[in-house]
Amino acid sequence: MKRSIDRRRKPSLHIPMKAWRAPLYGCLIIVTTLWGASMMLDIITTNSLTIIEPVIFTLFVMTFAWISMAFWSSIIGFLLLLFKKDPLTLHSKKSLSSLDDIPIQKKTAIVMPIYNEDPVRVMAGIEATLTSLVETGEEQHFDFYVLSDTTDESIATREYEAWKLLKQRLNTFAINIFYRRRDKNSYRKVGNIADFCQRWGSNYDYMIVLDADSIMDGNSMVRMTKAMQASPAVGLIQTLPIPVRQHTFFGRFIQFAAELHSPLLATGNAFWQTDTANYWGHNAIIRVDAFMAHCCLPYLSGHPPFGGEILSHDFVEASLLKRGGWQVLTLTEAVGSYEEVPSNIIDFIIRDRRWAQGNIQHLRLLKTKGLHGINRLHFLSGAMSYISSFLWLIMLTLGTTDAVFQAINSNNFFSEPYQLFPNWHIAKPELIYSLLGVTIALLFTPKLLALIVGIIQQPKQFGGYISLVVSTIIEIAIAVIIAPVMMIFHAYFVLTTLIGVNVGWNAQERNGRGIPWPEAIKHTLLVSMVAVIWGGFTYLYAPKYFWWLLPVLLGLVFAAPIIRYSGSLWLGKLSRKLGIFTVPSETLNIDVLQAVDSYQNYYTHSHSEPFTFTLSDETETPPEKWQRMPIQHL
Repeated sequence: MKRSIDRRRKPSLHIPMKAWRAPLYGCLIIVTTLWGASMMLDIITTNSLTIIEPVIFTLFVMTFAWISMAFWSSIIGFLLLLFKKDPLTLHSKKSLSSLDDIPIQKKTAIVMPIYNEDPVRVMAGIEATLTSLVETGEEQHFDFYVLSDTTDESIATREYEAWKLLKQRLNTFAINIFYRRRDKNSYRKVGNIADFCQRWGSNYDYMIVLDADSIMDGNSMVRMTKAMQASPAVGLIQTLPIPVRQHTFFGRFIQFAAELHSPLLATGNAFWQTDTANYWGHNAIIRVDAFMAHCCLPYLSGHPPFGGEILSHDFVEASLLKRGGWQVLTLTEAVGSYEEVPSNIIDFIIRDRRWAQGNIQHLRLLKTKGLHGINRLHFLSGAMSYISSFLWLIMLTLGTTDAVFQAINSNNFFSEPYQLFPNWHIAKPELIYSLLGVTIALLFTPKLLALIVGIIQQPKQFGGYISLVVSTIIEIAIAVIIAPVMMIFHAYFVLTTLIGVNVGWNAQERNGRGIPWPEAIKHTLLVSMVAVIWGGFTYLYAPKYFWWLLPVLLGLVFAAPIIRYSGSLWLGKLSRKLGIFTVPSETLNIDVLQAVDSYQNYYTHSHSEPFTFTLSDETETPPEKWQRMPIQHL
């Protein structure tokens, strides 16, 4: 094993007020949460407490703290973006282009793990990325590895055939492109990357990890490499992948929301996370020595879903790099880092099902020795992103029960025998409305701030002022409409994980597709029926509470149409024609993205001679220099 660099002898990135940032952020959250909790406590203690209300209060405080975290990250991000300050150094932002004059002296591997993916899309994305890299003139410093874990033999055959075509088309650069297929895909993506590192990691200083749907601009990869080279204490730099190439209405909604809001939130997070940022598993550059020394994950004791393989490996790998003394940074600039996302709600929640189990599994790692406090917060917040839906559902259910109970007993003013004076029920509607207003402000202020930044800094890239404002209004409306549906599915994922139901990890659906009525109804019929019964019962016994609950009930009753029409390709095309959800990746005519469409058309219609796929064909890789990665203790 190559020895890792001694970080104590290497200059670290200077981060002013580093020790104060996370505590300051925490104080803001605590004060905000206490404010909301005091208002809620005043509301429920106006009359005598029921058995349910203390539970509702506890759940409210947990969820209120959760939304406060995103609120304050967005406030911080807004101020930094508005004044164009770097979230780490707090200096005026300097583009990565400032690194252009620095020569590359290190070797980088670009690795793309794939698993039963569409070979046409994979190779088209690779060719677009590598062609962009060749245009920089720096390709001699990079090698590209397709790391196949494909188990379907028919897909593997087409995959290898497409790779052969790719090599032919890239001519002289083909000597730097390698393909390896494992006969057993043990430990999934974690095992795939570890296999690469142990076989060929010693040949490289850095590796850029891509997903099968990743697309990266060549200049961005070159600058990322130079940034790592100039920062010897940094173990990982995570870029901000922007969703692109979406055609359905839902896909364009997600694409717009990410393009507008993600930089704001990521900048705020980078401020308080400092050099303890997170890793999202792709579109990041990693120091190979550091990764091999600290990131070989163990097989957790016990049975899945809490035991077995670590599913959401990226959070854990970032925490282990930090535990090993390496800095982990987030690059919040838009630097030519792209990805594709599921194009409809069904495929989106199928992906979320895997992520939910992986993030909840992290809860058992909170007590791991040596982890930084912010890494533990990453684990907790990742789990909370799904558990919060479960808590909201419980709170709504208990709220209904409490409202019905109080409505039934509203005329009972003498609860004790021989009571002399009645218990008059007192309401504080002004306080209830105030708390509702505060909650709405916490939820929607980040969206308003992102809109302001977009209007000030890049309105033309979002289609102009009118298009940007109208798109934001529609985006907020769609977010409100689909929120009840996402809440139910996320709550179901959390519940099934907690009771021990394991999930498979199949290939992700990446191609844009609409959802037919039968599929939409199959996934939502039971939920809609329960919502009708829930609403009818509430209206009968607690009509006032029914009107508060109505937005949630409508989202659940009409879940099938919401899923069906949000995934519409026709509505997606219409929205683009009308300038709704216009994003910079569409208005800037980005070469690497346009190339994907062209290359995808080529691979779709090309026909080469059939051949028999054998393991002997997989030897087109460099000589191996096996170095074992030590398994880490958690």
